[in-house]
Amino acid sequence: MSVKNLKRKPGRTIALVLLTAFLALAVFGGSVVVLSLRNGLQSLEARLGADIILVPSEAQSKVSFQNMFLQGTTGAFYMDASVTEKALEVPGVEKAAPQVFLASLKADCCSIKIQVIGIDPEKDFTVQPWIARSLTGELGDLEVAVGCKVEADIGEIIRIYEQRCKVIARLEPTGTGLDTAVYCNMDTMNKLLAAAEAKGISHKITSDDDSVVSAVYIKVKDGYDIDTVNTALTGKLRKVTAVRTRSMITGVSDSLAGVSRTVTTMIVVIWVLAFIILLLSYVMIIRERSREFAVLRVLGASRKMLGRMALLESAACGLMGGILGVIVAAVGVFAFASLIESSLGLPYLMPVFSTVLLLAIGTILLSIAVSAAASALSAWRLSRVNPGTALREGN
Repeated sequence: MSVKNLKRKPGRTIALVLLTAFLALAVFGGSVVVLSLRNGLQSLEARLGADIILVPSEAQSKVSFQNMFLQGTTGAFYMDASVTEKALEVPGVEKAAPQVFLASLKADCCSIKIQVIGIDPEKDFTVQPWIARSLTGELGDLEVAVGCKVEADIGEIIRIYEQRCKVIARLEPTGTGLDTAVYCNMDTMNKLLAAAEAKGISHKITSDDDSVVSAVYIKVKDGYDIDTVNTALTGKLRKVTAVRTRSMITGVSDSLAGVSRTVTTMIVVIWVLAFIILLLSYVMIIRERSREFAVLRVLGASRKMLGRMALLESAACGLMGGILGVIVAAVGVFAFASLIESSLGLPYLMPVFSTVLLLAIGTILLSIAVSAAASALSAWRLSRVNPGTALREGN
């Protein structure tokens, strides 16, 4: 009877389903976005992996160093390679891993415009563990590992300043700007720098010195205060800025918290308003269906049967609306993930399938529960309709 009742009033049924679908869409879509942002922040913390990052002082004005990690902005800046050894002389510094940046051009000499990052596998403790998950061996000369968003498959050749580099690994997604970069060893990077120099893209600090680095990642020894080591590095190294990675992450975390609060507030407001609308809708249904229930009582239906029937109808609407809302939200969130990421400007890493599935099931169950709760009062009042009174009022 519940199914027949829903079919008998298709307009009312569709309205209730759509309203519940809107609720499910808000909860499921908003929750996926918040989870993706949190995953992105955790991934950023894991990928940075250093306590302090040394960059040239000009880096802050030449290109936003933070945006290279968050949004994949290309850029290059250089300082003397001796910074690495000098940093190791500072008390409290345990490890110093240099990196060299090079931005390719959108021109005939390059297949695609990308950020190239050269690492020293023997010293690196941030990128190398990440690469090792996708590559069993080591990066050889003119071999590269590409981020998951780089349009190049394993075995493909990409040209960087006329140098033919073979892709031997695609890295796991991080939800950060690192997904758009290409990684190579220092020998390959030196060849690329020389090739770029031949194209008029100079990396030299002075006319005589070719040995440069772009950033040095610092690991502080246990027992040492990071701020104290940071201050010591700043005092020892001229024209170098020491950036605490925690300050970068804190800024991102604050932005994430603001977005999460906004999304959560919107979800709560939507749910409260929709619940009130659902409650009013079911209350209005009391008058519309009073004669119907009176006739059923006369025919022998018990109060418990009528109440159960009304609850089943609302639960069915909640089920259909929950499924519809989850499907629409999933299509929107997954299809426009890149647009959402670029709009927010924050690390964004989608949850794994099992998490998404559990969230979808939870949203559908919540939709059913809220629909049933909103109709509970109506179901209780309808089940107690006096048949004689209802039939006389209907004449």
